[in-house]
Amino acid sequence: MQICLALEFLFSMKTELKAGKTSLGTTTQVRDGVERETAQFWTARQRQGHSLHEISYRACFKPQLPEYFIKRYTQPGDLVADPFMGRGTTPLQAHLMGRRSAGSDTNPLCIMMARPRFNPPSLRQIEARLDESLDYAEIPEADEKLLAFYHHETLSKLIALKKWFMRREMTGELDKVDDWIRMICINRLTGHSSGFFSVRTMPPNQAVSIESQIRINERNGQIPEPKDIKSIVLKKSRSLLRSGFTPANAPSYDLRCTPSDKLEYLEDGSVALVVTSPPFLDIVDYRVDNWLRCWFAGIDVEKVQIDIHASLSAWRDFIRRTFVELARVVRIGGHVAFEVGEARNSSVRLEEEVMSAIGGLPFETIKVLINQQSFTKTSNLWGIRNNRQGTNSNRVVLARRV
Repeated sequence: MQICLALEFLFSMKTELKAGKTSLGTTTQVRDGVERETAQFWTARQRQGHSLHEISYRACFKPQLPEYFIKRYTQPGDLVADPFMGRGTTPLQAHLMGRRSAGSDTNPLCIMMARPRFNPPSLRQIEARLDESLDYAEIPEADEKLLAFYHHETLSKLIALKKWFMRREMTGELDKVDDWIRMICINRLTGHSSGFFSVRTMPPNQAVSIESQIRINERNGQIPEPKDIKSIVLKKSRSLLRSGFTPANAPSYDLRCTPSDKLEYLEDGSVALVVTSPPFLDIVDYRVDNWLRCWFAGIDVEKVQIDIHASLSAWRDFIRRTFVELARVVRIGGHVAFEVGEARNSSVRLEEEVMSAIGGLPFETIKVLINQQSFTKTSNLWGIRNNRQGTNSNRVVLARRV
């Protein structure tokens, strides 16, 4: 208890020093009246959170980030929200910690990736449904253009599963077991190891184009081999479920497909904490990255409305519109932890743009937390190097609703 209180005090402490070191090694600076703390506030190591988080999605943050703020700024039963939920890290972590949770995103794929992990089926249910769905109807002919990724037999079975899920959804028969298996399939479509349905390709959070995959195959002298879909789905399911799950009386959750500035499903002043991370300028095109996942999910990728901004002014306006809506839903005294990173080879510090965007709104900027981290080996596969390229830190603007 004493340790927790000491950390709480250290986190909220205001310093008048222009630069200095706290007793725990945190670098503290004050610029333009806003305190900036630099340290490793949460771990950058892989697989340190609950196993249910281990679903790949481009540019997602680790569950330790929302956990850090949920512990400090909420109590069990409070409502925690994320208007850019992606794979659902914030609402799921809040749920696991006994908080009510809400999450939204403009991409319907995110609902398919997040929802099944709030109410997972048993391994026995998953195996029985796999046997039923994989034997469903006649195995269709493979889509020739996708044979750069898959063996003919594997692709035919994937198309059969795709049709199974779409039919079940149209008839209202889709249940939590279907939901779970579809999520696993979406996340095992392509990857760089034998645990994926595809031939070896790039890491699973981005699908390369067909033309790029053909070149990868030629360069590596590889051709797609048959994959056992059932065993791959079961193996990933066991991994996700290894940490156990919350009790039957877990708090409520609400997941929606809606823009960040239109959160009508949330009541005025209902949210205690928002932990979120918006799209960073034009760095990531989530539609292009997820084209194959959207194909399997039956989503028209051209109709997915995702904000991509090439100019800082357009991005800042987008962030302001979001904060106008957050001012409505966050209760007085509630908090927003708004995570951004460096952009364009560290030349753009988006936290400065966030603080500019919320000027004049009923929010007080408490501080900026800069969580230093080292990239993992997966990041290095993308050609990113520590302290040289890409986003080398989580930069979080912490604001209080006043």
